[in-house]
Amino acid sequence: MAVRIRMKRMGRTHRPFYRICIMDQRSARDAEAIEEVGTYDPMVKDKSKRVTMKLDRIEYWLSVGAQPSDKVAVLMDKLKNNRWGEVKAAAPAPAPKERPKKTEEAAAEAPAEGAEAPAAEG
Repeated sequence: MAVRIRMKRMGRTHRPFYRICIMDQRSARDAEAIEEVGTYDPMVKDKSKRVTMKLDRIEYWLSVGAQPSDKVAVLMDKLKNNRWGEVKAAAPAPAPKERPKKTEEAAAEAPAEGAEAPAAEG
């Protein structure tokens, strides 16, 4: 049996949450796992707190031949080496645009609302 360390999607629409699981590679993404060894929540603002893993159990499964998926391998590397990157500050919001003010002359020239324009003769 080929064993993989991969993520199982949980959560709801537009609010993903993943469990890092030991699974048979032939099973479906959300199928029953052999063992659950961590979580990944991409919606957490602090990048260093997005991942939790039981590294001792992962090391055991790697020693018996389990292969991590690409994303799990990246997360394991970041967790071991504490390389989360810099948290970028949010871009400042642009100032609201000012609406042009109607002058008294422009208001007098414009036809009143509800008034009909004179019909063209001809």
